[in-house]
Amino acid sequence: MEDGKVMNKQNILYEDNHIIVVIKPPNILSQADNTADMDMVNLIKQYIKEKYKKPGNIYLGLVHRLDRPTEGIMVFAKTSKAASRLSKQIRNHLMKKRYLAVVHNKLKDEMGIFQDYLIKDKDGNTKVTTKTDGKFAELFYEVLAYHKKENKTLVKVELKTGRHHQIRVQFASRGYPLCGDQRYGKQDKTQLALVAYHLEFYHPTTKELLSFTYYPKDNFYMSIFTM
Repeated sequence: MEDGKVMNKQNILYEDNHIIVVIKPPNILSQADNTADMDMVNLIKQYIKEKYKKPGNIYLGLVHRLDRPTEGIMVFAKTSKAASRLSKQIRNHLMKKRYLAVVHNKLKDEMGIFQDYLIKDKDGNTKVTTKTDGKFAELFYEVLAYHKKENKTLVKVELKTGRHHQIRVQFASRGYPLCGDQRYGKQDKTQLALVAYHLEFYHPTTKELLSFTYYPKDNFYMSIFTM
């Protein structure tokens, strides 16, 4: 994938001197790891450097992450003050993050809350454990549609906590693995059906409530349903 294809006008939802809100494409890292693959932090830094002709190092604060296969909306801070204030909103549960997911099978209830204790193992996987060993994880879900022929369900998810692989693990552990999840689900080798479609937070300096929504166009499983 060309860098320019990742960072273009269609991928940028909002930008000012303090923050930049973008759509992370699937299979792009949120930040660099030991693979040397491209990541959003460095792609945005390069975009800022070129657009504003800035010399030297570019500051960009990563305040939240999306899993590599997950597509969707992210906000990055362009100043340390903005980063600090956005991080505080996350700690105080003021930043609202909502997801669309397609899962295998029909959920028993039209809406509900999943509560678990999760732990990350040495292989980088997350699993359900006990209160003594794990960290509390909570999400709210609502069924939007069920496709009887495909036996798949489209759900809206709102995270109350932000644990590693939380949505994927909490659904899979109950018999509803996400479609395309090659780590916790069936090995169908397709794109993970998980999109961070809505992000809401207060601007770090103006205090204005900002709300962004994005509906995926190319996800194989999402296309089963009318978005």
